[in-house]
Amino acid sequence: MDPIRLIAAAYCVVLLIVTSLNYVPGLTDAQGRAFGIFALDIYDDALHFASAAWAGIAAALSRRASETYFKVFGTLYLLDGLMGLVTGSGYLDLGILIYGWLNLGLGFKILANLPHIALGGFAAFTGFVLARRQPAT
Repeated sequence: MDPIRLIAAAYCVVLLIVTSLNYVPGLTDAQGRAFGIFALDIYDDALHFASAAWAGIAAALSRRASETYFKVFGTLYLLDGLMGLVTGSGYLDLGILIYGWLNLGLGFKILANLPHIALGGFAAFTGFVLARRQPAT
């Protein structure tokens, strides 16, 4: 299988795992935060599940669909993470509209937004750079 499509399939699996975090005993604290950091709700779960489904469908369809997934998903998630790093709130979960700018410590903002920055950054790199360097198989 094409490496870009394999990476899309891996994103599907990773995002399905992220979707399941709230439902694994012992991973959430008394306030319902996964690992004591991520306050994931049903909207977040739906967003992560839709992102996983999109990645899985793209991987199954074609390399071009996978490249498009990485370009769009990567850009959206990376920018959301960077916005969260600056403001404490992202836009994908409408946090910036609901909570506005949050006065959180930099360390917490880094930990809370690192997953979107990392997943989004690598996805954007895959779609915009790696896909161009990696020939289709």
